[in-house]
Amino acid sequence: MNNKYLLGFDIGSSSVKASLVNTDSGKCVASAFYPKTEAPIIAVKAGWAEQEPEMWWEYAKQSLAQVLHDSQAKAEDIQAIGISYQMHGLVCVDKELKPLCPSIIWCDSRAVPYGEKAFKQIGSEKCLSHLLNSPGNFTASKLAWIKENRPDIYGQIYKIMLPGDYIAMKLSHIPNTTIPGLSEGMLWDFKNGKVADFLLDCNGFSPELIADIVPTFAHQGTVSKQAAAETGLAEGTPITYRAGDQPNNALSLNVFNPGEIASTAGTSGVVYGVLGKVNYDPKSRVNTFAHVNHTAENPRLGVLLCINGTGILNAWIRKNIVPLGTGYAEMNNLAAQIPIGSEGLSVIPFGNGAERVLENRETGCSVSGLDFNQHDMRHLLRASQEGIVFSFCYGMEIMREMGMDIKKIHAGNANMFLSPIFRDTLAGVSGATINLYDTDGSIGAARGAGIGAGIYKDHNEAFATLEKLQTVEPSEKDSMAYQAAYLQWKERLKAIIG
Repeated sequence: MNNKYLLGFDIGSSSVKASLVNTDSGKCVASAFYPKTEAPIIAVKAGWAEQEPEMWWEYAKQSLAQVLHDSQAKAEDIQAIGISYQMHGLVCVDKELKPLCPSIIWCDSRAVPYGEKAFKQIGSEKCLSHLLNSPGNFTASKLAWIKENRPDIYGQIYKIMLPGDYIAMKLSHIPNTTIPGLSEGMLWDFKNGKVADFLLDCNGFSPELIADIVPTFAHQGTVSKQAAAETGLAEGTPITYRAGDQPNNALSLNVFNPGEIASTAGTSGVVYGVLGKVNYDPKSRVNTFAHVNHTAENPRLGVLLCINGTGILNAWIRKNIVPLGTGYAEMNNLAAQIPIGSEGLSVIPFGNGAERVLENRETGCSVSGLDFNQHDMRHLLRASQEGIVFSFCYGMEIMREMGMDIKKIHAGNANMFLSPIFRDTLAGVSGATINLYDTDGSIGAARGAGIGAGIYKDHNEAFATLEKLQTVEPSEKDSMAYQAAYLQWKERLKAIIG
């Protein structure tokens, strides 16, 4: 085995992680993240969320130093660098490539009125057919807020970029971006295959603010002399891959083809499916972006469904319902004592804010069909997990309406996917095979760098060594029971939302 490596960074809002992957074995030889406690988020007002871009850079350097120390790898043996990053953030830099203000990050909601204004002015049909989404609270709308509320900053902007673009720029001293990155900011016109001039015009943005476009997998720049001195990397090391965290999570799980799904189920849950044609949801209940392997000739779109009320429901029950000290594994065992469908008890899990899949309604969490003479804590435990799965499947129906034939779900072996009830119910209702893998975003970014550098000829070679931990097939025997429970859940949801 050679001692050549690929380096991946994952720039999150909680921490920055770095991983070093051996190019031959595909194994991660070292990983580290900083800070060890959650990174600070600046919230000057309610609904605001900002972070200092230089903070991400400092955390990246600290993570890298730990990885190089633990692996004893030589900097010159790192063949390429890949970057994953928190999506939808806005970084504004001046001509010296220095940040003009903190980054307005993904969970900041101040730009909602600016997206709504643009949606009305441009028109829903044009926005959806060209951007595949409403302008919403995405990067372009955040820039519109800056333009109106901080004209002193807006007047100094040389380039705008996403968090991953900023880290790539710190490494190379060259500002650039990607088509998937522009699409997540609502700045890419899919119909005409270019920057969305009509949105720039609507907001009065100069096209000069958009950085040069580079391919997702390609030579995007090299580590500069200054960055080499700061990081310990070798000058000239190529940066060859960049993607937002959800597309990168799909890449990490080897999800590239139409009909394949990448899913996570932590505090909130994400279902990210690949669509093989340009399409959109006319009600904008899901978001659609360019996937990592999207081209005009072979469209690959990432359709993103987010469910806010996922693992947070299970955590709430553990904290407030079950006896003190009860762990998740024991909760799963108790829930398993109850049959599929929880004997008529349903939980509608939308208790963590407004849900886009419900057209931004804030319904709260509901318990339906509770019978004091029949149901106990075990029923509530099972119905809650089933309700989370059913919310995923409800969103997946929208994906199917858009033309997605869902056959496979890929997920990391973590959070709700550790629960047999959750896995079996998801496979049983969706009819899809679930494959569980051992990977993460920074490891995926490293493998992506290998594709971009030409070290791997394609994603099949890059992910040939990806470790599959388990496969869950839909149960033919229990199919009718799962479908009956899901139909009852949908009827109860319909009664709530009208």
